[in-house]
Amino acid sequence: MTDFIIRLDRVTHRYGKTVALDDLTLDIPANCMVGLIGPDGVGKSTLLALASGVRKIQSGKVMALDGDMADEGHRRASCNRIAYMPQGLGRNLYPTLSIFDNIDFFGRLFGQGAAERRTRIDDLLHATGLDPFPDRPCGKLSGGMKQKVSLCCSLMHDPDLLVLDEPTTGVDPLSRRQFWELISSIRVRRPTMSVIVATAYMDEASQFDWLAAMDDGKVIAQGAPNEILARAGKSNLDDAFIALLPPEKRAAHQEVIVRPRAASRDETPAIEAEGLTRQFGDFTAVDHVSFRIGRGEIFGFLGSNGCGKTTTMKMMTGLLPVTEGSAKLFGEPMGASDMEARQSVGYMSQAFSLYNELTVRQNLDLHAHLYHLAPNEVDGRIAELLERYDLKSVADAKPESLPLGLKQRLQLAVAVLHRPPILILDEPTSGVDPVARDAFWRTLIDLSRDDGVTIFLSTHFMNEADRCDRISLMHRGRVLAVGAPQEMVRERGSKSLEDAFISYLEEAAAAEEEKTKQEKKTRAAPQLTAEVATPPSKRASVHGPRRFDPGRLWAYSRLETMQILRDPIRLTFALLGPVILMFAMGFGITFDVENLKYAAFDQDRTPESRRLLENFSGSRYFSEQPPISSPAEVEQRMRSGELAVVIEIPEGFGRDLASARPPDVAVWVDGAMPFRGETAKGYVTGLALQYARDLVTERLGPNTASNVYLGGLNLENRFRYNQAFKSVFSMVPSVIMMMLVLIPAIMATVAVVREKETGSIANFRSTPVSKLEFLVGKQFPYIAVAMVSFGLLLLMSYVVFHVPITGSFGALVLGALVYVTATTAFGQLISTFTRTQVSAIFACVVLSVIPTVNFSGLLVPVSSLSGQGRLIGMAFPAAWFQPVTVGIFDKALGFADVWRSLLVIAGFALFYLLAALTVLNKQEA
Repeated sequence: MTDFIIRLDRVTHRYGKTVALDDLTLDIPANCMVGLIGPDGVGKSTLLALASGVRKIQSGKVMALDGDMADEGHRRASCNRIAYMPQGLGRNLYPTLSIFDNIDFFGRLFGQGAAERRTRIDDLLHATGLDPFPDRPCGKLSGGMKQKVSLCCSLMHDPDLLVLDEPTTGVDPLSRRQFWELISSIRVRRPTMSVIVATAYMDEASQFDWLAAMDDGKVIAQGAPNEILARAGKSNLDDAFIALLPPEKRAAHQEVIVRPRAASRDETPAIEAEGLTRQFGDFTAVDHVSFRIGRGEIFGFLGSNGCGKTTTMKMMTGLLPVTEGSAKLFGEPMGASDMEARQSVGYMSQAFSLYNELTVRQNLDLHAHLYHLAPNEVDGRIAELLERYDLKSVADAKPESLPLGLKQRLQLAVAVLHRPPILILDEPTSGVDPVARDAFWRTLIDLSRDDGVTIFLSTHFMNEADRCDRISLMHRGRVLAVGAPQEMVRERGSKSLEDAFISYLEEAAAAEEEKTKQEKKTRAAPQLTAEVATPPSKRASVHGPRRFDPGRLWAYSRLETMQILRDPIRLTFALLGPVILMFAMGFGITFDVENLKYAAFDQDRTPESRRLLENFSGSRYFSEQPPISSPAEVEQRMRSGELAVVIEIPEGFGRDLASARPPDVAVWVDGAMPFRGETAKGYVTGLALQYARDLVTERLGPNTASNVYLGGLNLENRFRYNQAFKSVFSMVPSVIMMMLVLIPAIMATVAVVREKETGSIANFRSTPVSKLEFLVGKQFPYIAVAMVSFGLLLLMSYVVFHVPITGSFGALVLGALVYVTATTAFGQLISTFTRTQVSAIFACVVLSVIPTVNFSGLLVPVSSLSGQGRLIGMAFPAAWFQPVTVGIFDKALGFADVWRSLLVIAGFALFYLLAALTVLNKQEA
């Protein structure tokens, strides 16, 4: 290997009009710890993504691990040698899966056996302090704990190149120290491993071997930390970085000066917690926390990840109800439904909680109206905040395209939009560069000292905690200490606030161990066992991982199955949704016309007229209603919808019949619904014809009726299939066809697009898994769920609707399997080219329901369609499966009768899969 792990030659990368990397040339040394530092949006993340192979190269050349990252073969060969952790709080994690399951998933992707995975996971969990919570779902973790899990996932295999994009953002100091000790221990065992880190913590960067400082897509300084300090003439990296900025940016920076806080005349605390407790089932997240924050005070909330800081803040804002104790704002109780009190609070959550569908300006405008700002004040206030938080250049951009630091600035701007007297900020500067953090703190100090705003914030930056008037240290739901930062340092006899903080946490941990009588030996970072270490020659051959590996496919199938099983709403929708729709459509949609309400307007009142009416009253197709007595009543009762048919027999009906003259009978039929009216007309004609036959038979003999009334033709109708002539025998098989396209397709549609939304798509792009393994692995669980649903529908068809299968059961099951393979593949195809779950589901419903209902044979046989309608029908698998289900249910068809249709449906499945493989990109554009 050369002396450089990554080499960039004149690399330029743009996002629309924004230049992320500007003709950048950089050589990054190998076998050492490398740090990338710089403001948000300067190209650090883009550089790391290009070097990892997860993003396409637009211009220039990127070499990594002695190969060109533009070459697909080299990228595939490098997958096992690179570990990539994307930026964001646990963006590569799966929220419904536990900590253990998430890390185990990564081990499976890299082909590790069960024993090796178990050993690695145990070591990583212990090293990062996550060992007490292996079964906790990642969606219920704090931001810092998510980052720990993400790091564990990245370290599951033995990479030659470890790429970490702000891995310790939002992680407490003790855990950060454990992180780097863990990586150091791995590098001791594998000294050739290169580590490249983008970080917002300058104290971390100062410990690295080599640094590159970036600004506006260019490198402004590179070298060892002491070289950069010497060049800038500064004693710390924060000041050195600012000194190296271009003059116009350096001039905009000002030193943060914490002015003394003036005593408030009102001694009522702005924020008061007394015995505040919050439980989630058996778990106590916040345990009898008490503190008071004075008006205009800057109060810092520090603690280990998952200790309850965020939960406490949510209770103070009314976002979470209190289990026990009280929360007060300005002396008044704060309730979850107290909207007036919440108007006086500006809250900024740890995770981004604004609308990605709206631009920066639109988000501000929306919240201005939500906070009821005066209409004439809105535009000016928005312009002021865009200027103050340096958001003017991205005012018309959507948040999803912004770096983390800019998103945090936007959230802060929204929090202060309505000028609240209290600000509650949950790690507001996580991931924000030093210059932006200082600007942010100058704003906070101005708000506190000039406007008397009370600020309650959590942070993991010790220099920020040092700027607070007072701080509270929290661990495992309890407050360890409250006081001024420097007082705590003196009390602990520590050199710095970070050392004091860590000593409090270590003391609390030791007390817990003593209390529970568990003998645990403290170790800074575990040495991974020798059995775990896999020789580089066995980790990946020179040709890289296999193109197809059933183990990787199974890893994604298992992952998707667990996500389905742990999402009760989605699982219920998948299994009970078709059953409910089967009930609704099986009973609600019918072409049977029975029990037609009719009434007689008999003006003749003779035995002959009564005999004619008896034919109607004895038929199952008609339901007799009270007779009509006048022509006006005919109009009134039919207009109201009471009657569908009126039989009017005029005077002289019996006389004409006795004289062998053709009698007159008027039949009024409600034609508002043409199909129903036409059917009613046929019923009336048939009964009248039967009445006439019976009369002729009585008078002239049994062999005369047909010759007299049918011209010598004896016509006799018989139904070959569905002798009962009931719609249910057609509707039930057709509804099964519809359910197996609608529900499975929608379920599969969210499979890929959900990973795009959450960011876990990075796992697909940065690991050895192929597009085929990814798509087919995700498809299998939905096929299985669809087949279970199919079984329930078959059971309903027999038990509830009494529709038996007359043909081959095996052919029907095989047909259903091929069909749901096609419909789930169709859903995945939709998922590959859409960007949000909402748009994917909408597109899937529109593109599947319309062809299924109108052109599949459900309403009109496909054979009777012509032109474009027939083409649309034949171009969708539903039109081929509908005759299969109806034929096997009603016509006793077997495999020999339907195999051609099944072959066509299998062709659809293959076509959809190939199309999805073509559309899905292994690299991000």
